[in-house]
Amino acid sequence: MKGDTILLRQIHPTFVQQGRVTSQAFRPTPKDENRLSAYDGDQIGPEPAWHHFTAVLGFASVGVMGVNVAECAALHLPVEPDPEPFPEHVVIDFSGMDKPAIEKLAKKLRSIADARGWLYQAAFFPPR
Repeated sequence: MKGDTILLRQIHPTFVQQGRVTSQAFRPTPKDENRLSAYDGDQIGPEPAWHHFTAVLGFASVGVMGVNVAECAALHLPVEPDPEPFPEHVVIDFSGMDKPAIEKLAKKLRSIADARGWLYQAAFFPPR
């Protein structure tokens, strides 16, 4: 991955409130071991990534937003390939951070992604 590689993040329907994506979409959970899943945009485009996530993996997503590797690096968030689940899978690593730091960084990532805008938006909201 290069600095300008876009990391494609799926947006769950519950992460959209009053038409706006919440920072929860960019916040890893303890069950994820503080590693936020994304797709490597050099290996797959936004629409195919959405299709894979919803049709192949069976998860809900209203669309795809993204941040790039350099933007993560500027926030001291390492990005690592994680091809175990599928070849295009990467993680943004929040390991070793406490909850307030994670929440602050998630807000920054959401703001960056929001400024970039939707990379792909589903024509409908899939059922939850």
